[in-house]
Amino acid sequence: MANPRDAGTQPVEVRIYGQVYNIRGDGNSAYISELAAYVDRKMQEVMSSTNTVDSLRVAILSALNIADELFQANRRIEQLDAMVGERSHDYANLIDSVLRKEKSPTPETKAQ
Repeated sequence: MANPRDAGTQPVEVRIYGQVYNIRGDGNSAYISELAAYVDRKMQEVMSSTNTVDSLRVAILSALNIADELFQANRRIEQLDAMVGERSHDYANLIDSVLRKEKSPTPETKAQ
């Protein structure tokens, strides 16, 4: 009997660092293939820059490089989020200021 969790997911055959893997995932097959190609590229880069052939060492160093990219991207998102928050606050204050000026009586309306 099929596992209901696997319903609708077909395995995708990918090659990472010379090894073939059949991956099941929630993403579409093109996305899974893209992820696998990225990991393979990272592993090939580490291998060529460190001249090591130990696949476990290459995998760990590649994982560290990918984690570094993720952390840097998350920091950048936090910085951009803070900047958007500051600007939103500034724009809200500017709009409030304009609206207060429109509501405040002018010399012409005071004379009436």
